[in-house]
Amino acid sequence: MMMLNPFDRIARLCVPVLAISVATSALAEEPREIRAGDVTIEVTSIAEGLENPWSVEVMPDGAFIVTERPGRMRIIRDGEVGRPLGGLPRIAAVGQGGLLDLALSPDFAESRRLFFTAAAPGPGGQGTAVFSARLSANERRLEEVRRIFLMNKLTGAGQHFGSRIAVAADGSLFFGIGDRGEPDRAQDQADHAGKIIRINADGTPSSANPSGQLLPEVWSSGHRNPQGIVIDPADNRLYTVEHGARGGDEINAPEAGNNYGWPVISYGKHYSGAEIGIGQTADGYEQPLHYWDPSIAPGALAIYRGAMFPEWEGDFLVAALKYQLIARIERNDDGSIGKEERILQGDYGRIRDVKVAPDGSILLVTDEEDGQLLRLTRAGQS
Repeated sequence: MMMLNPFDRIARLCVPVLAISVATSALAEEPREIRAGDVTIEVTSIAEGLENPWSVEVMPDGAFIVTERPGRMRIIRDGEVGRPLGGLPRIAAVGQGGLLDLALSPDFAESRRLFFTAAAPGPGGQGTAVFSARLSANERRLEEVRRIFLMNKLTGAGQHFGSRIAVAADGSLFFGIGDRGEPDRAQDQADHAGKIIRINADGTPSSANPSGQLLPEVWSSGHRNPQGIVIDPADNRLYTVEHGARGGDEINAPEAGNNYGWPVISYGKHYSGAEIGIGQTADGYEQPLHYWDPSIAPGALAIYRGAMFPEWEGDFLVAALKYQLIARIERNDDGSIGKEERILQGDYGRIRDVKVAPDGSILLVTDEEDGQLLRLTRAGQS
């Protein structure tokens, strides 16, 4: 019997959702000040009334695009939350699945091209899919929607879909797929589950992937449920944050062809309390850069590169669901992990996404039925 992660709430919607929700509204409240170390931060609510928002991106003109897990995508501009965009494909809003991550093409300002991930229905159940689309000129719908990837083994399970997107310098897409609640799939080299995938923008496998493997689109394997993925703009290195079981959440730096161990090695235990695999280390399996025990249930990962918080330059920012916080993890000059600071703990609910905006502010979305888009700025610089 498959066990669901108790920290990942099961959605009520068990059928594809395309309906338009009630209108949402912008908030008009004063920013709240908090202290984070020696820094005073202002937290501003940009929008409320979002249903389980999953991802946020900043458009070139400063507007925001947000996904809602039940199957809606909206634009928030000048304090107004738009109606759901038309043109989305059929989506399986079941369990932890639904409309998930969003990434803008590097040439979005000209092409209006974007990519998104979702749980897609198909023979045998549902699985992680990636879509390409173009935002219409009037910003009311998606056009030229095309599915460019679908994982190869669908099941009726409602958990561990992954699936954040990171766009590489060459325009290729990295994204993660979880083990779909069946741990051994992460070690099956004929299965997309439990892998980091790299494809070109047209859906073909990247030529940078390891050669001679059963699935040419696979970058790395042995991942339990990678829900955060980011490329450091300073050196183009890839990082992920992944859910463990009871303990064992990890930050990894996946490299081509490497195996990150799940479920052979882990720093966590099964929810029953039983041991996982053969221990915490073994030949042929990579070690995480950092792990948490107990789990924080990470939702997303960012690397701070910006002018607003120079004290945080290069640090990891991890959105957490279980403890409802942002974990800031210092990175030392030699790349090693330093101390962790926890920000906003319990103040705004489950934090699903974290992004560094072009101006250096930090954007968050809260995974609640009445979810918010929040903006963190340095006091006096909002």
